[in-house]
Amino acid sequence: MDQPKVLETDVLVVGAGIAGMQASLDAADQGVRVMLVERDASIGGRMINLSKVFPTLDCASCITTPRMSSVAHHPRIETLTHTEVLSVKRSGDGYLARLRKKPRYVVEADCIGCRLCEEACAEYQQDPYEHGLGATKAIAIPFTNAIPQIAVLDPETCTWCGRCAKACPTDCIDYLQEPEEFEVRATSVIMTTGSQLTPIDQKPQYGLGVLPNVLTPMQVERLLAPHGPYGRVIRPGDGKIPDSIAFVQCAGSRDLSLGTGYCSRVCCMYAIKQAILLSGSLPIADITIYYMDIRAFGKGYEQFYASARAMGINFVKAKVARVTEDAEHNPILRIERQEDDCRVEEVHHDMVVLSLGMVSGADPELFDSCGVRLSPDGFIDPSRLLHSPTRTSAQGIFSAGTANGPKDIVDSIMDAGSAAMEALSHLRKTNAKRTP
Repeated sequence: MDQPKVLETDVLVVGAGIAGMQASLDAADQGVRVMLVERDASIGGRMINLSKVFPTLDCASCITTPRMSSVAHHPRIETLTHTEVLSVKRSGDGYLARLRKKPRYVVEADCIGCRLCEEACAEYQQDPYEHGLGATKAIAIPFTNAIPQIAVLDPETCTWCGRCAKACPTDCIDYLQEPEEFEVRATSVIMTTGSQLTPIDQKPQYGLGVLPNVLTPMQVERLLAPHGPYGRVIRPGDGKIPDSIAFVQCAGSRDLSLGTGYCSRVCCMYAIKQAILLSGSLPIADITIYYMDIRAFGKGYEQFYASARAMGINFVKAKVARVTEDAEHNPILRIERQEDDCRVEEVHHDMVVLSLGMVSGADPELFDSCGVRLSPDGFIDPSRLLHSPTRTSAQGIFSAGTANGPKDIVDSIMDAGSAAMEALSHLRKTNAKRTP
């Protein structure tokens, strides 16, 4: 049996979201080799999906895309997309990672990003980038500003009709492409595996995934984006412009029954941001945020909250028990008000947004393979972090961003810089030991 090929690098970064990209750039700028691995077909992470960021309301793509470009063109960063890290094990004074590159069914070296295959394809599927609100072809570049600009074929949607292969000017379509496994030897590892939103089946009483006009926060981000699926804000269920919009806070956070007793920190602020943006897109719409507590913890966040109140956004202290709908698919919220007489009532809205919390995106098997301990909530165990918030229980492995726990973009970027410097320090100490 052939031995897998082994690649060499100084620092291996797992995850190419905003934290992974920043850590890679900070490390590479200090003159070391970096290998950045991303399981999706493009780098950028969740931030590239956002419309704007709080509290400044700056364009998210305008912040993320330049970093993506810098990573792609940096001479000391090698980027591997559509690639999973299966294990990271101690090897000598470094680590040996086993990777699997998933098939794109496109020869990456030959693809020129012309999109002729996409134009020729006749099969459609739900667009993951639009979070189910739009459609894309069975073979397509993931999104407009994806890096790399290389198409990916979905074998579950493709009918193998051969149209894309006939349209390709470089003959780079390979229907027989197989997964490729190889190994990477690195002195230091930075885990930026990120987080996920609370799964939709965790709160069935809210109707997410069942009621057509109950949306996730990422779907609202796409509705608000200037290059979103519809070009304007409408209800996905019937295309109606909503006159009344509700946000349900803590829909997956601070809930011991789900094992997420912690606060996800960003939910209040992204709901307020989306409410402000929706009020700009729909000036006559009534927007209500149902909350248990508003937690505006960062610099300028309290002022951001005050601005939302001044704009006329309604804040109602109430617990939402369930969400149903009427015959016209208008959501009905059963709420218990937490002020005055604590009465229970039903309120009607045209559209509901569930402010889902953050849960860990870590693969327990991956972290177990390298000896990094996780806390019961799935994030890297904070009780094991010594001297630095980015150190883990495994020497030479560091972490940044929401792999450590819920946090916002600013804190994730600061984490990334700290992790990069810790990795460089470890690298220099290790190299000093190697030198006779």
